Amino acid sequence: MVSIDLVKQLRKETGVSVMDCKKALEEAGGDLEKAREILRKWGKDFALKKIGRETSQGIIETYLHPNRRIGVMIQIQCETDFVARSDEFRKLAHELCLQIAAMRPLYLKEEDIPEEFLEGEKKIYKEQLKDSGKPQKIIDEIVEGKLKKYKEEISLLSQPWIKDETKTVKDLIDEYINLLGENISIKRFVRYEI
Repeated sequence: MVSIDLVKQLRKETGVSVMDCKKALEEAGGDLEKAREILRKWGKDFALKKIGRETSQGIIETYLHPNRRIGVMIQIQCETDFVARSDEFRKLAHELCLQIAAMRPLYLKEEDIPEEFLEGEKKIYKEQLKDSGKPQKIIDEIVEGKLKKYKEEISLLSQPWIKDETKTVKDLIDEYINLLGENISIKRFVRYEI
């Protein structure tokens, strides 16, 4: 039997329903950390079911850094106006603005990066390694590794979340999909800096 205090604590931390918190704690044998992981997994499963649903409502959120030299604007959408007006949805939009201001993504997802842009990066990496004396196979592996890391750095959804580096921005959005029960998508964003 799981204590009600543990269920309350997990509910407060995750925002997931009491019944789901209780089930996760029972499955985890009362271990709070394992229960969080179980809920995270269930949240991803839940988010996958919501992905195909149309997001026709939403908000435009802005952020202006206190020094007034960095500004961000994001269009984030969901399924209903009710969710779009909720505090949780606005909180997510604000968190995404902070992420964009701090981490400077150039693209929403890795698939959006133009191939010619990546080819230019590959040439730079190969040029850096050409006189290293390493075999070509090793150089190719290093270049691919650097390219993968670079794609993650410049793609918003692949970036580690600035407030918890164990999660990506995609994981954060999936948590909000689980919390709000609706599909959420980012349509576009722009970052300005002087």
